[in-house]
Amino acid sequence: MGKHREFRYSLFWNLCLITVGSFIQAVGFKAIAADHGFVPSGLFGVAALFEYQTGFLNAGFWYLLFNVPMFILGFLLITRRFLGYSFVSMLVISLAYMLVDFRIDIQNQLYAAVCFGVVAGSGAGMVLRSLGSNGGLDVVAVILNQRYNIGVGKTYFAFNFVLFSFSFAHLDNDLVIASLIAAFVASVAVEYCLSMFNQRKLCLIISTRSPEIADKVMAKLKVGATFLEGMGAFKKEPRRVLMVVTNNIQLKRLEEIAFTTDPHALFIVENTFNVIGSTFSRRKIY
Repeated sequence: MGKHREFRYSLFWNLCLITVGSFIQAVGFKAIAADHGFVPSGLFGVAALFEYQTGFLNAGFWYLLFNVPMFILGFLLITRRFLGYSFVSMLVISLAYMLVDFRIDIQNQLYAAVCFGVVAGSGAGMVLRSLGSNGGLDVVAVILNQRYNIGVGKTYFAFNFVLFSFSFAHLDNDLVIASLIAAFVASVAVEYCLSMFNQRKLCLIISTRSPEIADKVMAKLKVGATFLEGMGAFKKEPRRVLMVVTNNIQLKRLEEIAFTTDPHALFIVENTFNVIGSTFSRRKIY
């Protein structure tokens, strides 16, 4: 377990996630979005607009150029590790976009928008599972969050609002609406990719035999447990509430341990997106 956890935070694994995820995004940008003239969200959307409107250089070069001030600012204000990983992602996206020379033939604009959103969102989600980011607007969003407590989502919303408002003024409305659909699908794909292996179950077990249940949980499931001090509202009796964080695979085993030990136990399960610390995930340091 310890070796597996260390591998997930190794340089090799993070570079693999970033390289593959960034390349997948570049394929979506070049093989689908560029063919239909879609405007991606974020800083790459600005780069794509420059390519569409000027016809001078391609979006990969513009994206590389626009990232220069972002990374200069990031170099002064955020950690070198996060910035280094983000730089790799930005570089792979830019270079892969310049080098990819094929198209995914999808005639229907709506189908293409959905497909582009899935591909780009999956790639972005893969990168965000690493200790870095996709570069571009991610770097600025992190800085604003750290310095001024402005939520990352708010930064993206404000930026994309301006981006798509400008797009409506200069591009075909149907095309911009298709781009908005792609951006929505991409955000869903990112969330799904991030939660795919991170979702945990927070279980609260209320029982008169909580210590016995806790011993069995630690012995059979090899997971930790925590006692919370509670009190019954009706009888005003003190009661130990057992809190266990587990995954979907072990949930039924935990339920079985609880009810075979105490058939009258109260078993409460809540979904939780991420658990940081102890034997679970490490937090990403920006």
